[in-house]
Order: sequence, then C-alpha cells, then structure tokens
Amino acid sequence: MEFDVSEAMEFKLSDELPEMPEFEEGIRRAPKRELNLNQKEMEIALKNALRYISPELHEKLAPEFMEELLTHGRIYGYRYRPEGNIKAKPIDEYEGKTTEGKALQLMIDNNLDFDIALYPYELVTYGESGQVCQNWMQYRLIKKYLQEMTEDQTLVVQSGHPLGLFPSKPDAPRVISTNGLMVGMFDNDEAFNKAAAMGVANYGQMTAGGWMYIGPQGIVHGTYLTLLNAGRKFLGNDFDENLAGQLYITSGLGGMSGAQAKAIEIAGGVGIIAEVDKSRIKTRHEQGWLSEASDDLDEIFEWVEEYQAKEEAVSIAYHGNVVDLLEYVVENDIELELLSDQTSCHAVYSGGYHPVGYNFEDGRELLNNNPDKFGEKVDKTLRKHYGFIKELVDRGTYFFDYGNSFMKAVYDAGVPEIAKNEEDPSQGFIFPSYVEDVMGPICFDYGYGPFRWVCLSGTDEDLRKTDEAAKECIDPERRAQDYDNYQWINDAEENDLVVGSKARILYADGQGRVKIALKFNELVRKGEIDPIMLGRDHHDVSGTDSPFRETANIKDGSNVMAEMSIQCFAGNCARGMTLAVESNGGGVGIGKSFNGGFGLVLDGSKRVDEVIKSALDWDVHGGVARRAWARNKNAIETMQEWNERNEGRGHVTIPYQPEEGLVENIVADYLDKE
Repeated sequence: MEFDVSEAMEFKLSDELPEMPEFEEGIRRAPKRELNLNQKEMEIALKNALRYISPELHEKLAPEFMEELLTHGRIYGYRYRPEGNIKAKPIDEYEGKTTEGKALQLMIDNNLDFDIALYPYELVTYGESGQVCQNWMQYRLIKKYLQEMTEDQTLVVQSGHPLGLFPSKPDAPRVISTNGLMVGMFDNDEAFNKAAAMGVANYGQMTAGGWMYIGPQGIVHGTYLTLLNAGRKFLGNDFDENLAGQLYITSGLGGMSGAQAKAIEIAGGVGIIAEVDKSRIKTRHEQGWLSEASDDLDEIFEWVEEYQAKEEAVSIAYHGNVVDLLEYVVENDIELELLSDQTSCHAVYSGGYHPVGYNFEDGRELLNNNPDKFGEKVDKTLRKHYGFIKELVDRGTYFFDYGNSFMKAVYDAGVPEIAKNEEDPSQGFIFPSYVEDVMGPICFDYGYGPFRWVCLSGTDEDLRKTDEAAKECIDPERRAQDYDNYQWINDAEENDLVVGSKARILYADGQGRVKIALKFNELVRKGEIDPIMLGRDHHDVSGTDSPFRETANIKDGSNVMAEMSIQCFAGNCARGMTLAVESNGGGVGIGKSFNGGFGLVLDGSKRVDEVIKSALDWDVHGGVARRAWARNKNAIETMQEWNERNEGRGHVTIPYQPEEGLVENIVADYLDKE
C-alpha cells in the first residue's frame, strides 16, 4: 500500500533541492569508514537516507548518496550541509519559541565550528568518530524541531534521528537523546559499524552526540589536575609546587587531547606532544594552545634542556609518531618523569592511532585502500610502543593510561602481558588508569568533576561575571581540591581558555555546583547576565560506567555494571533537566562503556532554582553513593556528610566494613582445607 505522508507532516525538509555547498580547502576530512554491508544492506542504507526527503528528489539524490556510501563508508548528505563555517551565534539571533530551543541550537552549532570540530564536514566533533548526528538531513530537521518546540513538548532523538516532538510539560526535559545503544549481542564494533553505515546508529562519543562540547577547554582543567596531582603523588612535589623542570611526554593534539599542551603549561611543566597530523598542530598553535613545534628531535630536546634549566613552562609539538619519540628518549637515556598517551584508541583501526613508518598522508592512503594491512601495521606499532613504555617505567618514569583504550588496544595487538590476568583483560592492566591513581580517589569519590557553563549571550562580559560569581562560591581553605579550583577560576581569563562559545570549565563538587548554579540563576533573574547553559563532561562522578576509565577505581565487582549511568540519565529526566542524553562507547569504544550527560538552561526562574537543587545534587551524589557502596573511603566520608545534611529529606546506604584480615584469613583457611 502506498502512502502520501507529506500532508501528514508539519515539520519536514524543503521540497526544494539545495545547491551543493563549496568545500573549503584546508579543512580536515574524515577517513573512509569501514563499509561492511552486503547488497541488501546497501539498499536499506539508501532507503534510510531517502526517508528524510520528498520522493520527487529521490531519483536525483539516490545515485549521489550511493556514491557517498561507497566513497566515504557513510551517507552524510553533504548537499544538505549549510554553506561555510557554522558558528555559535548569540542566543537572540536564533529562531525559536523557547529559550531552551534556541540555546540547544547554539550548542549544536558550536560543536560544528571549523575551529572546534575535528571533521566538520562529516559532523565529527572530536575523538575521531564522535558525531553531533549522522547526517546533514538530521541536522536540518533537528534545528526545525528546536525552532518550533514549545514548553509543553519534548523532542526525542535516537542516534541523531529526531523521532519527533511529543506532548509533555514545562518541567519535563526539552530534549531526551540516546546514541548507539546496541542490544547486548550486537554491542560490538562489527555490528555497530554495520548499523552506522546503514544510518541507524550514531557514535556520540560523550559530549559530541550530547551537543555540550566546548572545545578543548572541556578537558583542560581535568588534564591540569591529573598532571598536578601525579606530580604530588608520584614525583614528590609539595602541595605548593608545580611541575617546574619536569618533563611530560604524550601524544595527540586533536579534540580532547588538544588540551594537553595548554594543561602542561598551566601546570608549569615541560611537555612534548607527538602528533602525526600537521593540521592539528597548526590549529593548536594558531589558537594559542601550543608554544613550539618541530619535526627535529635534536632541536626539540635542546628546547627541553633550555626550559628545564630555567624552570619555565613550555609545550612542544613533535610532528611525528610517538613511537619514534620514545625510541629517541630510550636510546639517549633522557630522564622522563611523566608519560601517557591520548590518541583515539577506541577507534584504533580506523584512524585513531597511526602506524610508525608512515607519514600522515601515506597512512591515510593505506587505511583507505588496504585497511587490513593498516591494521597489521597498527598492531606492530602498538607492540613496539608498549616495549618502550615498559623500558621507561623500569627506569623510573610514571606512566598512566589516559582512558583512551590504549592498554586494551595493546592487549588486542598481541601483548597479553599488559593485562593483570593474561586470559582476562577485564581484571585490569599492569599500568594504572589515571582514574585509578589520581582522579578517582582525589576528585570523583568526593564528587568533584568537570562542571561547565556557556554564556549564551556570547559576550566576554558575561563570562567575566560568571567567573567572579563562581570564585565567590569557593572556599579555598575547605579542601585541597577547593584551593586548586579557586586558583583555576581566578586565573581562567588570563589563561585564555575559550575556543568557540564563551564557556568555562571548573572541577566543582556537588555542593559547589548547586551553589554556583543558584548564584548564576540569580544573576540572570536580576538581569545582570543573559541566560546560561549549564552542563558537564560525561566523564564525571556519576555519568559514566566504564571499567577501564571512569569506574576503574571501583573494586567491588560492580565496575562491569552500567546501572549508574542509566540511573543518572533517568533521574535527570525525572528532575527536569533541559537536555538528558545517554550514549554507548565514549572515549573507550563501543561495548566498553555507557555514558550520560545533561544540559540545563538557567533562565532566572524560580522553577529552575528547584531543578538546580534537586537535579544537580542527584547528578553528582547518585554516583558518589555508588562509589561509597563500593567501599571507597573518600566516597564514604562524602556520603556520611550528605546523610547529615539531608536528614529528613534523603538517605543513602553506607557499607559496613569487616575487621581487617578477617575475610582474607577465612577464605585462605577454607582454600587450604581443599
């Protein structure tokens, strides 16, 4: 039976065929994605893309989309991309019936800015494959819905597809979004790649598909705190010391990893960041997030000696492969204090990691033309990379996994000894995750995480006022973490952190977030600033279940459960966040984590005050309660205080602890009897 659906839809794409936009030279483009579809599945992929478009245009667009599928491995619908650069505009310049709808359009556009997005023509914000949505038809239709949405409607988005506006109420979310939530038996790379090629699954990364990415600033405070506390904990630095004269080596200057250069300079150290893609080095240098660059290792280490002698901070990009860099360090017996890696190893065989012996262009050509050989070269490089890390660790370097699935990639490349149990990598690896050693116990267990906000006016003045207001809410004498945060926000403007929208990142705890948000909402209510969009990285206290990263310091066996992030997402929906999102994969890959986040528009209303008090408290302390139940000492302390503060309002379960040695002795005795 044939249906004419055009009359049944009020919100749809225009029947007029857009002109093909011009593609600007020098803008990075995504590599060809894996295309593992048979003929029938290709037919479905084309039909799926054509669902957004009036039938009279199908004959013209079907061959065009087929060419995209074969050439790029995906149908992006390039013809439907707006011309030129897409930038976040001040909120008043957006069409919309609600402040929230206009604010979300701003956030989406900020994710696709040429200065921010990794592959803007392919809607990839960061992390090699993290997309705002799957194609440009979805982008246009989402924008239409956000323009027409009222406060009595909720937009439902599934892997980038706007399912539609559904009746709700003013205190419900304006958008509920999910990305790549695969059914268990299909929750693997092969099935996901097939679903993505067919146009039914989106890799949202974390804040890309959640529309809350704020450029490299989004991770820079966390990176700074990781480096600073690694120096205190493992290098013997005093609390009032920074990393002056100490060397940090890592790799990656893309989206999230692009924060590393800025973070090492703020922390006072000397950093070398290897990057094979010269365009990423150029971007970070032009943005002021990187000081020096060279492809000559002799020159680079002359700079290192110079800056170490002066104890001055510097970030240096090595245009080349990190494996070559580490080989130089080993062969020249160079003292190295801190070592990590932040390449996109969740997408290790699709361009997230680069094989040694190939420049960037040749590596991309190999990936496009012979992906099997590319994979073999990647595995060989990973094994070599591991060998140099092992050698440097034996010499005294502190190496930490930066939660990018690097160690799992090494294991899969044929190095079983990197796992604590060579037969079962789920039991962890011989090198610590930065969450295990640093961020988990020092930040997450207390509720500190990457709280962030965007000034929707787009003005420096509003950002300056919010910085001052946030600073007033922090007591630097309360905890060491608060002292660090006070210094961070005090120096934020001087550190020139903004790329794209006027945003700020701050590692606040649960109480701090509520206090700051209420202060901001009061300023909006008084007319002193325009509306604010609050959010956070999904890489936070409660939002992500990831055994190799966010929940790496949970040791009661529940680190393999995904219930915390799902409960966080559901609770945020119930408490009226503007945007609630849940995604599969994150920074470690499909099937290895679930992660969720939120957006909350502060419009100055008393209603939003109540959402702040309820939802922000839940968003943090739901996860701290889970960490406390896992017997994490600092989390237990935090939730005991929470129970006292919330007497009569709320209560969480605190674990009893057996006497030290009791359980171990009983288990040993029983096993000895067998």
